[in-house]
Order: sequence, then structure tokens, then C-alpha cells
Amino acid sequence: MQEESKLLGKEIAYPETYCPEILVAVPRRLNREIYGIDRPDSLFCGYDSWHCYEASFLTKQGLPVAGILKLVYASTSEFLVESKSLKLYLGSFNMICLGDSVAEGIAVFKATVARDLSALLHTSVETAFFQTLPDSRPFDFPEYTLLETLPRIAAASFSAYQENPAYLSENVIKYGGEMLVCSHLLKSNCKITHQPDWGSIYIRIKAAHLPDELSLLKYIVSLRDENHFHEEICEMTFKRLTDIFNPEILTVCCLYTRRGGIDICPVRANKAEFIPACLPRADILTASAFRQ
Repeated sequence: MQEESKLLGKEIAYPETYCPEILVAVPRRLNREIYGIDRPDSLFCGYDSWHCYEASFLTKQGLPVAGILKLVYASTSEFLVESKSLKLYLGSFNMICLGDSVAEGIAVFKATVARDLSALLHTSVETAFFQTLPDSRPFDFPEYTLLETLPRIAAASFSAYQENPAYLSENVIKYGGEMLVCSHLLKSNCKITHQPDWGSIYIRIKAAHLPDELSLLKYIVSLRDENHFHEEICEMTFKRLTDIFNPEILTVCCLYTRRGGIDICPVRANKAEFIPACLPRADILTASAFRQ
């Protein structure tokens, strides 16, 4: 856990000048080994999409440029970037002059970030910079049923707040079909600082047997006091559903609330064709989920 805790939970001043060396790479295998994800490429494919709302720099004329930086890289990467290090790294651009014009500065900024992160993570990182919100922002999950609004949820009892996969095996629906469900009750804690991370989870599953909706919600709620990074929560949930239901189709997406000016949105699917169309594209700024 040495790399994971290098900056988290510590008072670190923002660098006063461009500082790529502050970036920290965390090996994905550290968590995958715990849950038996020995061959991740055979289990799922996917992407991590990051929205950075405090991206800024100066032009060579001294004009501040500010916007939303979107980063996307594949789940096949050996590493993920630790979020506080990314925040500090992006902050190191705040007083740096880039480009003779706004457009040139944005191009240099995007290229620099893509280069530095690609080198850090040993994978291709796509970047896009948005100065304004697009007129139209697509959303990949419009037809999903919100679990906590189902009538029988109100009378249910919830008591487990440490991950409990046994819930997924309770009251299994014996006939096959497809289920598209979501919940805004997703909560976990930072792996290092244990600060709360809030979000929404979207699950698409098609299998010969399906999880009971109440039991599935109880499982989601049981993540409430788990200490994991966002990507790890997504992959852990995916692995549990795969092990129990052997689905024909499975997509799990966690859209986390921003913290420190950054939100992280991992998505995993058992086949590339089931990956949402818009969220993993750096050039598309999708509509925010309820808790974003």
C-alpha cells in the first residue's frame, strides 16, 4: 500500500510550477488479487472516465483559461492514477503560460497531460477540454429502474454495511431475462483516508437466473463502509455478479460524485459491445448523474 498512500491523507502543498513527477501510479493488481481477478482481460473490458473540473492555465498573454478536462483510459492498463496526485499535478498548471492563443494553449495542455499520464500508466490516455457545456449532453442509462423507489423496499430491513456477496444469492429469480437497474445509494470510503465517496451504480445483466431486486439493493448498501478506490468497487461488484450468475450480458458502471474537483466513472462489461456508447469517449461530455 506504499504507493497508494504516498500522498493521500497528508498535507501536500500545490506545486508552484509544472510538476509531472508528483503523479502516482497504483498497480491495479493490488485489489484484483484479493477478489481472484487473476485474468482481468478474460473477465471484463472497460474504461475509467475522469472529469476534472478545476483544469486551468494561462496563455502567454496572461489570460486565464479554465474548463473541464475529461480523461479516459482502458481498464487493461497496468496502473491507475491516484486521484490526489492528479489533482496536485493539474494544479501545477495554474500559473503556467501555454500557447499564443486560447486554442493553442488548450492543444498544448491536452497533449501534455495525455503524454504524462500515458507514460505514467503505460497505456494510451485520451484527453478533451471543454470551455463550455455542450447544448446537448447524452446519457447512457435512461431506461434503468431505480431500486430504492420500488414499493417493497420501504418495508425492508437493512443492517449490513460491509460487503456481503451472500445477498446476491438470496431469492434468485429462477427464470431468465434481462435487468437494467440503478441506485443512487452507492457509498464507499477512500481506501487510504476513509473519507466518504458517494455515487450512483448502473447494472445491466442478462442471464438464465437473475438477482432479486431487493437482494441486489442490499448488496449495494453493504458496500457502504468498504474502503476501496472507485475502480475497485466497480470491479468487485462485477466479479461477484459474474461468479453467481454467469451472465450472457453484464455491465457495471459506477458514477461517483466529484471530490477535490474530480469525479471518477469506471465502467466494466463482459463484452466490448455492452460498454456504454458515450461515457468512455473523451470527446463527449455526458450528462451528469443525479449525484454528480
